[in-house]
Amino acid sequence: MRPTGTTRRGALAATGALAAGAVLAACGSDTDDTAGARKNSAHGGARTAADGTSSVRTEKALRTSASRTTTTLLAGYEHVLRAHPSTAAGLTPLRDAVRAHLTAVSPGKTPALGTARSRATGPAAAIKELAAAERTAADAYTALLVEAPGELARLLSSVAAACAAHAYLLTELAKETPA
Repeated sequence: MRPTGTTRRGALAATGALAAGAVLAACGSDTDDTAGARKNSAHGGARTAADGTSSVRTEKALRTSASRTTTTLLAGYEHVLRAHPSTAAGLTPLRDAVRAHLTAVSPGKTPALGTARSRATGPAAAIKELAAAERTAADAYTALLVEAPGELARLLSSVAAACAAHAYLLTELAKETPA
């Protein structure tokens, strides 16, 4: 004979169903209220179109800024690799990652690389300069996150995290590289 009352399995199933219902209700109510307010407004459609145009312009400006940052960083890598070929083993994978970042933040036409100047006299100092440039780039991407829409914000945060990791790796590589 089966015991009556609440079982652990039944309690967990009920809790899960309630939680799922609450999440779905919360997600739906926010967007429904906003959509209803816009439908009721005489200028709701115009406001939505203007918001979309503004969003596209903002995203384009953010991508342009991120593109400039990445292009400058990539030019720095190219300069160090030309000036200090002995660093190629450690820098080539990082440079390739930065090139991939450039492709991701500026889909379509990739901007031309500029020229980079370095004050470094040796490979270790040049790598330290690259580490500083990576930290600066990570800060620049993080600053862009405030205005970025969803998908672009995820991309920029990922690139910023990669730059921070590159800065750490470059700092460690500079310690191992002979001056």
